Amino acid sequence: MGDWLLNLPVLWMGALILGATYLITAGLYVFVTTLAVGDRARTFKAISPGILPPLAIIFALLVAFTASQVWNEAERASTVVNREASALRAVTLLAAGFPGEPEARLRHLIRDYVQEAVDQEWPAMARQHATLTIAPARLAEALWLTLSLTPQREGQVAAQREMIVSLQSALDARRQRIILSRSSINWVKWTVLLVQAGLTLTTIAMIHSDNRAANLIIMAIFATGVGVAVLLIAAHSRPFTGEISVRPTVLLQIVPETGPAAANP
Repeated sequence: MGDWLLNLPVLWMGALILGATYLITAGLYVFVTTLAVGDRARTFKAISPGILPPLAIIFALLVAFTASQVWNEAERASTVVNREASALRAVTLLAAGFPGEPEARLRHLIRDYVQEAVDQEWPAMARQHATLTIAPARLAEALWLTLSLTPQREGQVAAQREMIVSLQSALDARRQRIILSRSSINWVKWTVLLVQAGLTLTTIAMIHSDNRAANLIIMAIFATGVGVAVLLIAAHSRPFTGEISVRPTVLLQIVPETGPAAANP
């Protein structure tokens, strides 16, 4: 699906998806009703209603399979962002073991990294344009600074070791975050899901072609279910795109912790 649709508010997205679903359903209804005359009408009526449950079950399984993928990816994205924030928070706390210039510089670098991630990486991830080609300069500099520190006592040795581990964890979390930002429902899955929905609607229209009022009601009910299912999947199809997406809130929460000490880098 297009970026313009996925970036709409959920209510507007739902209105468009349901509107398109009803429009297609109306077209199928008119098409089948027009064909349901003479021998074709008798042929349509000869189709067993027993075919509908298997078709509906297959559609439900496709929805469950696709929804499971997007929810798992959204959960993973939220987890890696939380892990990234926790790792950076640990660095800002452990930096207090090296008071003065090292602590101020580390806090300044972490603050700038977070701001850069929010201002540049998040919009790029929403458009699926973020890449791993360029390493985050601020975080890389923070890692090299930590490695260059000369501990004077046992506590600083432990703090340096933990800061290195935390910075590596933050780098790994960022890598996974960017990889997940490029995930989406591919066109094959969307095509199979929508074709199955269309087949089911067409079958309903043929089986109930002799009773137009009942046909309209049944098709409208199923079409609503199709529209809601598509909305559910589309709204979660990209972890970092749209109104329901993973936000950098937890990363921003560590900025106040880095701000005061970063005033004099």
